Amino acid sequence: MNLKQLARMLDLSQTTVSRALNGYPEVSEETRRRVSDAARQHGYRPNPSARRLATGKAGMIGYVMPTGASVDIDPHFVEFLSGLGDYVRAHELDLVLSPAEADDEETTYRRIVANKLVDALYISAPRHADSRIALVQDLGIPYIVHGRSEGLDFDYPFLDIDNEAAFHDATRLMVQLGHKRVALLNGEEAQTFAICRERGVRRALEASGLVLPPAMLRSVAMTEENGYRATRSLLMQSEAPTAIVCSSLIMALGVVRAARDLGRSIPRDLSLIAHDDVFPWLKPENFSVPLTTTRSSIRAAGQRIAERLAARIAGQEAGALGEVWPVDLIVRSSIAGAPA
Repeated sequence: MNLKQLARMLDLSQTTVSRALNGYPEVSEETRRRVSDAARQHGYRPNPSARRLATGKAGMIGYVMPTGASVDIDPHFVEFLSGLGDYVRAHELDLVLSPAEADDEETTYRRIVANKLVDALYISAPRHADSRIALVQDLGIPYIVHGRSEGLDFDYPFLDIDNEAAFHDATRLMVQLGHKRVALLNGEEAQTFAICRERGVRRALEASGLVLPPAMLRSVAMTEENGYRATRSLLMQSEAPTAIVCSSLIMALGVVRAARDLGRSIPRDLSLIAHDDVFPWLKPENFSVPLTTTRSSIRAAGQRIAERLAARIAGQEAGALGEVWPVDLIVRSSIAGAPA
């Protein structure tokens, strides 16, 4: 079915149908839903070239994906991408992944914007004073950042979770249970989320007259193997931690394995709280000892960012709107009072 046939069937003009499918704000929500339902029912998909000529829009959201030998596939990113894909698939949009060398992403950003390949971009894993955000701001294309970057001299649109509050609350609970040697197993130190999580841990410890010494901090890429190695190094110290706050459920797999190999029982010898991004294939309640977690759905974040990008493409959202989600603390069996 082509656009003309779809419009005739709905007794609408081709212009109205085209505008409904492309999210123009002057089309009523009832008409937009009616057109979308009919297009889905009859298998209609707008021709990308025709849509670009008619509307000036590509109907695509873009992401510059760093590649190279130093880049690992991150399960957190895959889960986020699934959420984003859920939304764009249901709203007649497409997602374009543009690979780029990890140390030369700027060239790819400039190319896809200059060639008008996408209508909007999202940026993930922001770093301090992230130059990608400054570049995209200057290029003038709609965008949203997943996370936040500190050190920029302008405001920008973002969606983030309250990392500092989440790890403050997790650490405070450990302190309330009597733990004085609390370690942080964190993500890479250049990432803003890791900076905020460390800040939350330090703030909770300082409120009780405690500190986070260098020997109790590990900042690594969030893999199971890194979690294992970092935990072994922590537990083999003469003043080993009695509690660990961990930045990833995937790293927590390594924590559990290291504790078992060293004969440490969770939670009798070691209490553990991990951040849980709600993976459908890795559930904290199914660990050998159900894990206490700070919980937020990264898949839901992907859906929300896609929704906001679609609104920005349609002119329904503008400006430097920041959105911060609270994080739940789910208490399970992996924590206990500090060992005597």
